[in-house]
Amino acid sequence: MKFPKDEDGKILKMLYKEGVDFSKPQNVDFFIAVPDQVSGQAVAGALKEEGINSELEMDEELEEWTVACFIQLMLTYENITGIQERLQELCEPYGGEVDGWGVMMED
Repeated sequence: MKFPKDEDGKILKMLYKEGVDFSKPQNVDFFIAVPDQVSGQAVAGALKEEGINSELEMDEELEEWTVACFIQLMLTYENITGIQERLQELCEPYGGEVDGWGVMMED
């Protein structure tokens, strides 16, 4: 399988090499950095309106707020980048920024 040579492509390539099944939908976690709790709650509300489940979390050590959202989708470059673009549109009005994604690997 070939993947673009940007960050998203590198992650997809790594997942493919690790044996993740690209023939069925996977649970993908997307992360949105937000400036504070109020902004995070607003982003979570905007995501809920789109039918996207999310959680607002605070990293006590770094004192940073993050909204984690969970979307099941086929692992394609187009799906990953498309979702990230949509999430960016939703979080930008509240000072948020898409800050990566990942797939939980099973042992």
